[in-house]
Amino acid sequence: MTEKQCIDTLGELLAPHRRQVERDLADWLVEPQTPGPLAEAMRYSAMAPGKRLRPALVYMSASAVGSGRGWDLARRAAVAVELVHTYSLVHDDLPAMDDDELRRGRPTAHVMFGEAMAILVGDALLTRAFGVLAESGDPSSGRLVGELAAAAGPAGMIAGQIADMGMCDVKPGVEGLRQIHVTKTAALIRAAARMGALAAGAKPDALQAVSRFAELAGLAFQAVDDVLDVTGTADELGKTPGKDAAGDKRTYVALLGLDRASQLGRELTDQAVDALAPLGESGGDLADLARMLGARTR
Repeated sequence: MTEKQCIDTLGELLAPHRRQVERDLADWLVEPQTPGPLAEAMRYSAMAPGKRLRPALVYMSASAVGSGRGWDLARRAAVAVELVHTYSLVHDDLPAMDDDELRRGRPTAHVMFGEAMAILVGDALLTRAFGVLAESGDPSSGRLVGELAAAAGPAGMIAGQIADMGMCDVKPGVEGLRQIHVTKTAALIRAAARMGALAAGAKPDALQAVSRFAELAGLAFQAVDDVLDVTGTADELGKTPGKDAAGDKRTYVALLGLDRASQLGRELTDQAVDALAPLGESGGDLADLARMLGARTR
């Protein structure tokens, strides 16, 4: 498969999931009582063009382990994961964090609406995510709330951001970098897959396989991101390239060099695919997704 075919096929694979979550975002994102300026900024951030990878993982994991059960809850889980992801991007782009002016090919929230509004938009997206889950009425929603809170919270994504910004002690070398990205990037990707599987009533062995797959796929995703930060353009990436090097951040490329970082991305992708073996043929779409993400150029 050529690079262009891979990109086109990835778009085709994600397209139905992207359409579904965007329909649900339009319905569930903003509550009627939300002040107009805040609602506008929330929509601007959440409805910006994107791959919608994490919602797709919710749907695809549910399909891989179930047979239609829990679809309504999976839809809400997909929206919740995307809201948490978007909140993290809005806050990451702030001047006090990564200080970026471009996200998903558009000006970042603080550029468009001011820093104070961007902070509040992030807060609103985060809290709305848990509201969307809680409003389902499904008895299983509590477990999904717990999964999302753990992945996004002080021992998950926030811990990863703290480590990435050098605000706590991190082990040296590849081990320390893995420590950062298991929490900062892979935790939410893993949670998305687990939430889809749980919504579909996954058995323990299937849940374990999906969890292992998603963590490895998340680490591979970060390794590829580190490479693209060096090799990609703003038009390709939809964000400012070269930010990691300019900020003297610890990355796989900085630590291992471009070739070895690229190789690591491929190795982690292969390990992720291997982790799906217990699912048999039902894990085929997830395996295809991992391979396509590993070969992406944007």
